[in-house]
Amino acid sequence: MNTVALAPGRAVAAATAAAREWAEAAPTARARALETVADALEAERTELVALADAETHLGTPRLNGELTRTTFQLRLFAEQVRAGEFLDVRIDRADPQWPTGPRPELRRYRTALGPVLVFAASNFPFAFSVAGGDTASAWAAGCPVVVKAHPGHPELSRRTAEIIHKAMAQAGAPDGVFGLIEGQQAGVDALRHPALRAAAFTGSERGGIALARIAADRPVPIPFYGELGSVNPVVVTRAAARARGPEIAQGYVGSLTLGAGQFCTNPGLLFVPADGDLVDEVVRLLREVPAAPMLGPWISEAYADGARRLAEQSGTRVLVWPDDEAAAGPRLLAMDLASFAAGIETAAKECFGPLGLVVTYERPEDLADVVAALPGQLTASLHGEPREAAELAGLTAALAERSGRVLWNEWPTGVSVTHAMQHGGPFPATTAPTTTSVGTAAVERFLRPVAYQSWPQSLLPPPLRDDNPWGVPQRVRG
Repeated sequence: MNTVALAPGRAVAAATAAAREWAEAAPTARARALETVADALEAERTELVALADAETHLGTPRLNGELTRTTFQLRLFAEQVRAGEFLDVRIDRADPQWPTGPRPELRRYRTALGPVLVFAASNFPFAFSVAGGDTASAWAAGCPVVVKAHPGHPELSRRTAEIIHKAMAQAGAPDGVFGLIEGQQAGVDALRHPALRAAAFTGSERGGIALARIAADRPVPIPFYGELGSVNPVVVTRAAARARGPEIAQGYVGSLTLGAGQFCTNPGLLFVPADGDLVDEVVRLLREVPAAPMLGPWISEAYADGARRLAEQSGTRVLVWPDDEAAAGPRLLAMDLASFAAGIETAAKECFGPLGLVVTYERPEDLADVVAALPGQLTASLHGEPREAAELAGLTAALAERSGRVLWNEWPTGVSVTHAMQHGGPFPATTAPTTTSVGTAAVERFLRPVAYQSWPQSLLPPPLRDDNPWGVPQRVRG
């Protein structure tokens, strides 16, 4: 019997009851809670990795690395909470000589939105799941979190929730700062709860758009931060292909098939010059990659169906295809630039898994217009030579226009948890292209600005007082 997950109404009500106390907790208290959760997860590493592997088949090396990333980002957000810079405190003293007229005293900062709903992802059972980056960044902002567990790893989700509850109690966090719910309808009901203030999602375009509409159609709409996937185009110039063809082919195949292709940053689209041996080398290497188990039958079936539809598109050639039609092994398709441009709406759709579409081009000057017509992407990569810099300016601009992170001579799989990371992009890669779901800037999604005008010191929030009891940075004018 599952005794961990709550009913959605109860979970959101508990989060609402905890919201003010958690938002007003001193930075040291919130940071200590995040670190206590990280320590508790680390202490149960062996058990958690075994549970994750049994449910996802991702392998213990990958899962150990992912758990390390999860505990690291909890501790990194704890550091950010202590530093307090994300509160963005601005103080303007009263100024009767202000050029636009007498200025009153104004004190502005960013405070927690309130209860947040997080939809866990299937492909990262630690880093984008119950205690993942969305949860950590919302806690850091001062928001209680309700997590809708992913059905692909239910036992891991419940055990992680048990560990979190115990750690939060040990750290003195209020009851309700974390809750777990299960089931599709429970997630929808929680999203519609009037006390909810924001939601974060990582998953399919279809599912994310459906949830985003629910969030927008509420009597009081709320922000919905959805990361919906991407084909992550890679462009290889003729000079790069000639200079580093085998190296590029090896890097592409490794990135394409990493984790059985189950990454939102999987480079599913490769633009290469029509002449040369690069495509042949990719084919040779990809045929040597064995099929790997996917997260579950719902993933492998969708992968096979998506690959089949793309293979049937006009102008498509099959380069690598498993003998078993239903197998989850790598697949490689090809078409020329004109065919791709003519069918871009279908050809540029994500097929989640180790499928690559090679698009061959004759003239480099034709690439920028096609890239500019792509839907929004999480990443875009350019493999070129330094001597080409001047002639690649237009293409670089087109790639940056369509994506949230652009890479030079590198591969997009592997998203570092750091301060300058941007993991988001224009729609449909995400529903909120001004935000990121990875890195310390992710906390900004769950904050809202409030300005206090001419209030007495005793009634101001601690970050806005002159004595600054939290010791956070204050930008003071006048």
